[in-house]
Amino acid sequence: MTILIKNGTVVTAQGSTQADVLIDGERIAAVLAPGDTSLGANIEASADRVIDATGKYVVPGGIDGHTHMEMPFGGTVASDSFETGTRAAAWGGTTTIIDFAVQKQGERVQECLAAWHDKARGNCAIDYGFHQVVGGVDSESLKAMDELVDEGVTTFKLFMAYPGVFLSSDGQIMQAMQQASSNGSMIMMHAENGSAIDVLVAQALAEGKTDPKYHSLTRPWETEAEATNRAIMLARMTGAPLYIVHMSAKQAVEVLQKHKDEGWNVFGETCPQYLYLSLEEQLAQPGFEGAKWVCSTPLRSRAEGHQDELWRYLRTNDLSVISTDHCPFCFKEQKEMGVGDFSKIPNGIGSVEHRMDLIFQGVVDGKITVERWVELCSTTPARMFGLYGRKGAIAPGFDADVVIYDPAGRTEIGFHKTHHMNMDHSAWEGFVIDGHVDTVISRGSVVIDDNEYLGTKGHGQFLKRGLSQYLI
Repeated sequence: MTILIKNGTVVTAQGSTQADVLIDGERIAAVLAPGDTSLGANIEASADRVIDATGKYVVPGGIDGHTHMEMPFGGTVASDSFETGTRAAAWGGTTTIIDFAVQKQGERVQECLAAWHDKARGNCAIDYGFHQVVGGVDSESLKAMDELVDEGVTTFKLFMAYPGVFLSSDGQIMQAMQQASSNGSMIMMHAENGSAIDVLVAQALAEGKTDPKYHSLTRPWETEAEATNRAIMLARMTGAPLYIVHMSAKQAVEVLQKHKDEGWNVFGETCPQYLYLSLEEQLAQPGFEGAKWVCSTPLRSRAEGHQDELWRYLRTNDLSVISTDHCPFCFKEQKEMGVGDFSKIPNGIGSVEHRMDLIFQGVVDGKITVERWVELCSTTPARMFGLYGRKGAIAPGFDADVVIYDPAGRTEIGFHKTHHMNMDHSAWEGFVIDGHVDTVISRGSVVIDDNEYLGTKGHGQFLKRGLSQYLI
């Protein structure tokens, strides 16, 4: 079918302009300036559907480059399936996710990726791709990296945390970076000093410090900053581009900024929880309530100014992408596994539904521009992860992934309000957004419209990704 979106303000990373958008089938056919009759004077009459976007923004669908659907962790499994998680993403204006296929020590990379394909295939409401976690770096997994690049999985995540599960030694990290440097892929890094953290955790528990707030206090900013510097130094030695995931400490981003200023190809990601939530206000709530906000890297102290500094680093492009690290767990039975021992609380917060709204509030509050909102949440992720040309912009030939966003609308976030994730609570309970997702279009199909879900299970397709545009 053809859809004409008229009278809206089309927002791209480069600027905003009044324009009409014509969708033909799954692609954007044209972006027309007011009065443009190049496609005929009666284009509105010939369209199958016309959407009036007067007073609204027309933006490319959000790309969440960091999600964990159905991920096993700490003796349980993330509560969102690919079906429920991608449906929730669509409600919030995200039309593409890139999830992590997970390989642990002793497992074959190819078999682990195949398992994630099986989980997602035929279940997703929106398009999806995969990064590959390499938890066991050896000759076989290094060879597999080359094979996966040919299959459209062009990013590989390593861990400097979780000894005995995911942690790679510096030597293993260097080997993986050398492999990435040779095959054109990108390394993603969870940068925390896991060995030091384990010592601090054991000491805290021995002293009877078991509440959720100690999850943050035993993962101090030094463990993130040190690992960030070490990861970048290894990348510098190998020539591999490096993407640091879920950065939460201002000191860690300062380290990254220093290396970027010296010309090295390193990039930083942060998440909404690190921009809005804190140790004092969430993690340190009385009793076990703070477990709802246990995630890694952890929430940081507001008194130390991390949140404001992260917004500043977004403005200066020292932080390049906002993803969610969506890894949801229910409070009952899952988070409660850590009652009496904070180290057993499953790490993760559910945000895939709210990222576009939460970051738009940053526009309203004057922290970033509306163009930067689009750049951080859609365009740069598309460029970073080999999707640009198909995703990340409102332009002819791109997939018709389009969000009509009402800046005069209102979104009240809460478990019983705007909540479609498979969780029994909301980490964003009580947040109010000065804006609203009105219509979401995924590859030419309207999946959200006027507070109604119109999507279908299995509409989402696997995205075979190319190489990052930021390799050089």
